[in-house]
Amino acid sequence: MNSGAKKNRGGTSGKAVWTIGAIVVGVIAVAAIVSVTSSNDPESAPGTTSEYSAVTVTGDVLPAHDAAVADTAIGLVAPVLTGKGFAGNTVTTTAGTPTLLVFLAHWCPHCQAEVPRLVEWEKAGDVPAGVDVIGIATGSDPARPNYPPSAWLAREDFPALWPVMADSQERTAAQAFGLSGYPFFVLLDAEGKVVGRQSGEVPMADLTTWLETVATS
Repeated sequence: MNSGAKKNRGGTSGKAVWTIGAIVVGVIAVAAIVSVTSSNDPESAPGTTSEYSAVTVTGDVLPAHDAAVADTAIGLVAPVLTGKGFAGNTVTTTAGTPTLLVFLAHWCPHCQAEVPRLVEWEKAGDVPAGVDVIGIATGSDPARPNYPPSAWLAREDFPALWPVMADSQERTAAQAFGLSGYPFFVLLDAEGKVVGRQSGEVPMADLTTWLETVATS
């Protein structure tokens, strides 16, 4: 009788161990899922890396850009964008200083060629005085090459020189400025009005000349 009782207690103990083990594995699995979900969340907390940001657009969006015709956006007050950088820092395009907005896509070969030139342009001291530069990482897609944009731009030292806003998955910032291709440049004067828009690679000498039209000493 005593032997049987011990056997029963042993069997019950074994089931308890397996049950507890299953619970622990389940908790770990759930924690892993939550961790993966959080890493891709556009609203992730400051200090974490997020490749997307919710972007607020204040003001009227610009008409779509078409290089084949006169740009009807010139002279219009551009909308103000407010979003986050890859680390959760706030980035905004508020007027007050002449500003060059540079829209970049990680998978675009023209952007990959232009970014190192822009970095050298800044390091060489060729950026006209009094002009801010803000990068906007848009069109991000995990299924396309050179992802994630945060790592790509960090390798090129771009965020060490200028603030970078992560666009939303819906490309809110890009659409607000009528983006027509990559890279996409938008030059604003100190009042936030559009001076011009250009799509594609731009030689640094031409970019310098363009920015000098709004530069302040």
